Amino acid sequence: MFIEKDTNMNNFWIQCVIKAISYAGLVYDILSFPVYFLLQRPWSRRSMSHRIKAKPISSDNTQITYRSVDPPREIHLKMVQANIDTLEKMLKYMKETHQEKLCLGTRQVLSEEDEVQANGKVFKKYKMGDYTWRNFIETEQEACNFGYGIRKLGVKPKDNVVIFSETRAEWMIAAHGLFKHSCTIVTIYATLGEEGIIHGVNETEVSVIITSHELMPKLRSILDKIPKVTTIIFFEDQLQKTDTKGFERIKTISYSKVIEAGIKNKVEPVAPSTNDTAIIMYTSGSTGTPKGVLISHGNCIATLKCFCDVVEIHPDDILLGFLPLAHVFELLAESVCLLTGVPIGYSSPNTLIDSSTKIMKGSKGDASVLRPTCITAVPLILDRICKGITDKINKGSPLQKAIFKYCYDYKVLWCRRGFNTPLLDFIIFKKITKLMGGRLRLMISGGAPLSAETHEQIRLCLCVDVCQGYGLTETTTASCVMDKHDMTYGRVGAPSSLVDLRLINWEEGNYRVTNKPYPQGEIVIGSKSVAMGYYKMPELSKESFFEEDGKRWFRTGDIGEIYPDGVLKIIDRKKDLVKLQAGEYVSLGRVEAEMKTCPLVENICVYGDPSKHYCVALVVPAEKMLMELAENLNIHNKNFEELCASPIIEKAVARELIEHAKKCKLEKFEIPAAITLCKDTWTTETGMVTAAFKIKRKVIQERYKEEIKRMYAS
Repeated sequence: MFIEKDTNMNNFWIQCVIKAISYAGLVYDILSFPVYFLLQRPWSRRSMSHRIKAKPISSDNTQITYRSVDPPREIHLKMVQANIDTLEKMLKYMKETHQEKLCLGTRQVLSEEDEVQANGKVFKKYKMGDYTWRNFIETEQEACNFGYGIRKLGVKPKDNVVIFSETRAEWMIAAHGLFKHSCTIVTIYATLGEEGIIHGVNETEVSVIITSHELMPKLRSILDKIPKVTTIIFFEDQLQKTDTKGFERIKTISYSKVIEAGIKNKVEPVAPSTNDTAIIMYTSGSTGTPKGVLISHGNCIATLKCFCDVVEIHPDDILLGFLPLAHVFELLAESVCLLTGVPIGYSSPNTLIDSSTKIMKGSKGDASVLRPTCITAVPLILDRICKGITDKINKGSPLQKAIFKYCYDYKVLWCRRGFNTPLLDFIIFKKITKLMGGRLRLMISGGAPLSAETHEQIRLCLCVDVCQGYGLTETTTASCVMDKHDMTYGRVGAPSSLVDLRLINWEEGNYRVTNKPYPQGEIVIGSKSVAMGYYKMPELSKESFFEEDGKRWFRTGDIGEIYPDGVLKIIDRKKDLVKLQAGEYVSLGRVEAEMKTCPLVENICVYGDPSKHYCVALVVPAEKMLMELAENLNIHNKNFEELCASPIIEKAVARELIEHAKKCKLEKFEIPAAITLCKDTWTTETGMVTAAFKIKRKVIQERYKEEIKRMYAS
């Protein structure tokens, strides 16, 4: 009773404080509104946000094509004037233009020490120093030397060379060293499973792999399955000597030794042409087997021009680089920095912020030391930042939480009207920005759709512009990029300056360009940035790519709608392949096929929300097996429908499916994190399956949309 009385009293005083703050805010609004109105010109911001960014250039009842209305900007025009049509020419241009300006930075690791936690556990933590830098001249010269050195090892122009490493300065330098000799780099994610690595190495028939100290054990375990590999070059660790035991049948050499060999043995470079393949970048296919996308130098240069037309560069900008360079989004975003003279300081998720797993207590994370102004991110990371902000707020007192909520709602209100809130930012939100060093002004999000909620929260709490885009590996990323003045959330921007964006009717899904209020359809991209096709997959290339009026086009399989201002929103996915929030592709059909081999499963439909980092599943259980499971759990006297509705049974089935998925060697992100047991059998009569007993995914998802919401909410 007394506790309830105290709680009610506390709530009363909190409400009084918030009301007093709101009255003070009202007085402040009245007094400051004329000044802010004249200085901030909100009508101009709203007008710029709503301006037309792309217009239709052709249309009929089956398709509509949009093109940007914005002209090329300064850097784009300079690239044309300088005849930059390959990445090799780009590197020469950046050296001549930026010379001794800081280029690539790596943070020193001074030592690795044991740190005892409060629970008695001991973790290895880094004692770290400052960033050390290469300038643009040094970077270009190191790339030259690496290129000479790798030629000394027997690599010839046009050869394929795998780069299998975490993101770091040496990754970028090695890639440009190879470009100087018309070699093609094959990118493989550092986190890829053994099967994916083996597939990429063997399919491209490489003899040389460039890797890192940390990944040498992974290569050692698969060495007998990649028989054509004769040489492994490894990036050294700052503290530990690399163990090369187990590699006796092949040559292992450190990155620094390759540089030394290059200094002593210079050979004539073989410059690539714009149509030469620069990268074979592996991406997941609808069957789950990685596909190698053939990206030319010309594709990369076209994307760089598009980026330069939308991203505003400031003289004091610094980029914090930590996303995988094996992803075309990060590779091209960093290339824009090199082109425009923006220094890149490298980091990793383990050392990114003060609370990262490898940062010693009391030490600073990379962001605090580097104090970047720009960062690239994927939605999953932005969601984690949001969660971190929310958790920190929730640890505060009820009064602190109430004050923050009031301030957040206040900022939402005025920002939507076109105003900034400088005083509130200084008092409340600037404290949060110290998480990323305190100078961050721009976040570029790509790799997967960013939810409107996360987009707004990051923009408001971190006081940064969040620019998201849309693209695929097959379009060398950057098909659409948000305009910096766009105040909306949940949209991916208008087509970039060199891109034609087309919507084509998809009758099966009822998406048509004649739909109201906005045209809808499958997204097809036409541009100089569209890749040349898939490596050793002529039939799939022919199916996915086509030529029209001298331009190359790609059928994305994504469904979009375009607003009157020419901005695209992704609303659905035509194919079974779904890209989750962190950028991983899940082949729903493949996961379902594996799960159906579980005795408990009669039928299954896996669903992946692109704004989430996991998938969920609707499961029709096999009645007999479900009854046996119930008996084993001492659950008696319940019929099939009751068992399907039982939370205990649902959890037990979920555990069984997880174990089965692991046996099938599904990746963690492919395994449904939540399930719903469906008591109704899916038949042709109910419209849930086709005559060939294939599930009708869209029908099932509509039928169980509330269950899907519940699973993601849980």
